Amino acid sequence: MKIIKAYEKLNQLAGVEFGKLFRAEQLENIRVNKGKTGQLLELALGLPLSSRSLDFEDGELKTNKCDRMGNSTETIFITQISSFIDDMLSFRPFEETPLYEKTKSMLYVPVCKEGEPEQWKFFPCIFIDIRDPRYRRLAAVWKKDYEIICRKIKKDIEDQGRGIHTVSGQHLQVRCKDWKDKKGEYHPIYSSRYRRVVADKNHAFYFQKKFVSDIKRFCTGDWL
Repeated sequence: MKIIKAYEKLNQLAGVEFGKLFRAEQLENIRVNKGKTGQLLELALGLPLSSRSLDFEDGELKTNKCDRMGNSTETIFITQISSFIDDMLSFRPFEETPLYEKTKSMLYVPVCKEGEPEQWKFFPCIFIDIRDPRYRRLAAVWKKDYEIICRKIKKDIEDQGRGIHTVSGQHLQVRCKDWKDKKGEYHPIYSSRYRRVVADKNHAFYFQKKFVSDIKRFCTGDWL
């Protein structure tokens, strides 16, 4: 499915309570399973659940918990860094990274999760394509954030020997995101560049909550 088709379909569902969109069994454990909201959104669009690298033929789907006023209440996961840590440490251009692939074309969907799950609802979505000249300033912010984060991570690794810490730009942030495997162990990050483990746990890129408030202002011409 193309993003533009999903954009049109989702905005038709905006404001409709989940109880009218999904069956009771589909909403079970949705408070505990944070990924289930995204899965229900894909089902609402008629997309098959899969492990594809991109949600749409031409981009990504990002959901975010918000309050009844549409204000973000949490950060947004983008992608883990272990697979391209050496690209980051060698300052590979933003446009050549998996981070860029995950963010260049996105459909952002805020989800109001106040009340019972049956009362939750999708809010109108926002389509962002940073390859479009209209989003040039937004792309510049993410590129600068990426470069700031790469420099800080490299400095921390070289100065402190072992360890990647939370580091933030204006919209982007890298912080720990990991889980224990069946052996009760985390997933350390190994760098071929340094030939050693550079973090005891995996880390990931996130959009900070400020990203949401800024893109809403950007779409109304009231940002930057």
